[in-house]
Amino acid sequence: MAARRVSISRVNRERLLAIMDGGLPDRIPWIPRLQIWYEANQREGTLPDAYRQMSFRDVERAVFGGTAARDAIIYRIDIEGVEIRTQQVSPMQTVNEYVTPVGTVTTQFRSTPHLRRQGIQDAEVGFMLKRRQDYPVVEYIVEHTRYTPAFDEYEAYERDVGDDGYPMVNCGDCPMHHWMRALVGYNQAYLHLDDYPNEVERLVGVLTDRYKETVWKLMLDSPARLLMHGHHLSSQMTPPPLFERYILPYYEEFSPKLRQHGKVLALHGDNDTRHILSHIERAGFGMVECFATEPLVQTTLAEARAAWDDRVIIWGGVPSVILEDPFTDEQFEAYLDDLFRTIAPGRAFILGIADNAMPGSKVERIRRISEIVQQRGAVPIPTAG
Repeated sequence: MAARRVSISRVNRERLLAIMDGGLPDRIPWIPRLQIWYEANQREGTLPDAYRQMSFRDVERAVFGGTAARDAIIYRIDIEGVEIRTQQVSPMQTVNEYVTPVGTVTTQFRSTPHLRRQGIQDAEVGFMLKRRQDYPVVEYIVEHTRYTPAFDEYEAYERDVGDDGYPMVNCGDCPMHHWMRALVGYNQAYLHLDDYPNEVERLVGVLTDRYKETVWKLMLDSPARLLMHGHHLSSQMTPPPLFERYILPYYEEFSPKLRQHGKVLALHGDNDTRHILSHIERAGFGMVECFATEPLVQTTLAEARAAWDDRVIIWGGVPSVILEDPFTDEQFEAYLDDLFRTIAPGRAFILGIADNAMPGSKVERIRRISEIVQQRGAVPIPTAG
């Protein structure tokens, strides 16, 4: 059956809903993330003159006519029975202690003066899990983490966004990848899998049970439709063998429940996904947002289109590196020409920057994309002759 075509004017909300419903908007939505660019240049005093007296939301409207709407929540998190002590060990280094009845674990964060000036968050360089004895402590923290519904806050945020966009709610990562990325760190993850396999399996199991009991229910019951639950899965750190064993079963159980509730499961895809494109679809992701492509990573937009067709919505297509030197204006224009040829006729596609417009991005190129979308973004986009 042919997809329903939705005819609207310049309303990002309706365009996104049309795409999420499998239909066609009037034109390709152009919804980039500008927060890092805005924050850094505002702090450095280098915002273009036209934007210096504007709020971030007003700058979003001026540049592309809407908002990326990334600040919605459907729950709040609190940890019971854990004392958190923060120590500033140097101007650029912070240590957090998590004191529990069964032991203490620490995390460490580091920055540089330049990154602090730009408002970019500190990098985590020391993770909770460093040795076998840390696993029961982190298990205690997981079991005593409470998730409180915040549906009223979501609805208020959605009303505030209005027609400028549609909220995407960040609901964390899947258990296995949360363990890898946030609890043990990529540098040690595979070593822990080899050295402490029983402890890893047990902790990931505890995380999975907690998510099923709490996060799943909140996602299903919430008024939100666009739910991000998965971050940074990659060919390198979550390759097919690990994906199939630890990640795919989790999503194969959960994603059908979301679809039955009319919701779209999104992956934050700012990584190289070339070798796991089919796994992403099998897991049930209906959208990959901030989708990173060549030359930022090896994955190309054409490869993703060939793998997914219009079954997985792509939100991205503009790698942040092409907005800066050394990419020339000619290379920038040639990239966008190829992009519009690749996405024609325009199904299941939202144009955005992967992952953010960075501090050095040339705003004139971002504005140029807005012009090109007005000129060439009407759906259906003509295919090459």
